[in-house]
Amino acid sequence: MENITQRPPETKSNKENIFGSELLSILCELLDLIAYNIHVNGVLHCRVRYSQLLGLHEQIKKEYGHNVVPAFPPKKIFTLTPAEVDQRREQLEKYMQAVRQDPILGSSEMFNSFLRKAQQETQQIPTEEVQLEIYLFNGQKVKVNILTSDQTEDVLEAVASKLDLPDELVGYFSLFLVQERGDGGCTYVRKLQEFELPYVSITSLHSPDYRIVLRKSYWDTAYDSDVMDDRVGLNLLYAQTVSDVERGWILVNKEQHRQLKSLQEKGSKKEFIRLAQTLKYYGYIKFDPCITDFPEKGCHVIVGAGNNELNFHVKLPSDQMKEGSFKVTRMRCWRVTSSVPVANGTANPSSSSKCDVKLELAFEYLMSKDRLQWVTITSPQAIMMSICLQSMVDELMVKKSGGSIKKMQKKRLNGSFQRSDSQQAVKSPPLLDSPDPSREQVVKLSTKLSSVSLRGLSSSNSASDISGNDFHGNYAFEGIGDDDL
Repeated sequence: MENITQRPPETKSNKENIFGSELLSILCELLDLIAYNIHVNGVLHCRVRYSQLLGLHEQIKKEYGHNVVPAFPPKKIFTLTPAEVDQRREQLEKYMQAVRQDPILGSSEMFNSFLRKAQQETQQIPTEEVQLEIYLFNGQKVKVNILTSDQTEDVLEAVASKLDLPDELVGYFSLFLVQERGDGGCTYVRKLQEFELPYVSITSLHSPDYRIVLRKSYWDTAYDSDVMDDRVGLNLLYAQTVSDVERGWILVNKEQHRQLKSLQEKGSKKEFIRLAQTLKYYGYIKFDPCITDFPEKGCHVIVGAGNNELNFHVKLPSDQMKEGSFKVTRMRCWRVTSSVPVANGTANPSSSSKCDVKLELAFEYLMSKDRLQWVTITSPQAIMMSICLQSMVDELMVKKSGGSIKKMQKKRLNGSFQRSDSQQAVKSPPLLDSPDPSREQVVKLSTKLSSVSLRGLSSSNSASDISGNDFHGNYAFEGIGDDDL
């Protein structure tokens, strides 16, 4: 935190000291002694100062006008007290949330470039030419020459160019950050976003266990036909399908396995994919084993995301196995929070070790026509789960409006991916309380968290009734002093 200058009592003998103290207070504000850690979707993204955020605010006002921009915390003449420092942090946090949730500002190049620049400056990585390795599912590495300041879309296009993937198919794929495990498997950490620099993101992890992979980013298998019409697209989709079968993500019996092996030996890639499309869990992303409170608290579960649902394979406390699915069209809202174990009735995130922090994905589900129920998943991959849900809803909304992945990608690249007023995002309630008061206390917004919301579902039981909205990751601020930099 910043140093606090105490103002002495006013007397004739110390008037000069008073002036000096006030001048030092002003300088403390001007020199920006407080920095803020910004966590995006639960991950430390960058570190910024008040003056940098004020500069962004002034740019936004100039570009979009005073009426569009949310209120910004005013400057202070005197040194901030600890309470004022925390208040300002909360105000800045709300400001960033408001900007990100605005359909125009949140997708603007101005806002995203600010975050990218801040990420690069925080990691102190200069702009220079480098070689970045992108992995494919057949084990092949694609080495692309990029700048350290190249954003996710630039890197994706560089990979597509190196592979000769047609421009019209680039939008069908995305870059994902994964962590390799000792058992040969991998854990999906997150999909790389437009506000980050892939080289900086992977370098800042300082671990050879992490890598960036190219994977299809759509859920509807009908889009497979577009991809398979191209030779490169077919090879990418085939390699991913083979990998999913080998790691057990796609459920295969002995006869199906024999048929797939035969097609693989013949080099019949399209037929291999078409057979795989008929199998259970085709196109799903499987997550590491975790914990859920449904149907009972403390159940071990393997969650899969695909086919516009979250699939649960649950082991009950009685060792009985059950399987069920939660359709995204029946989720009223969801949110991701970080929590820490309670000690003596309080939660102290600053004193908790990294392993103590728990990420939880909680969604409110329409169990029946008139019954909503919260379901919670405790998993380090909660953020990735929410990103999957978000992309499913985006895809459903585009399809419902008669659009396509190509059109959606084009709109995003132009910074104009918007929806009508009836489809705008609605905020979740303040994430200061857990959906279930008996669970651990949820830490204040000063810690890592993310929240997404889905506009209220109609009272109909039909899974086809969807009222969509926009989704955005929450920005969490944490004030630190120069000594912590």
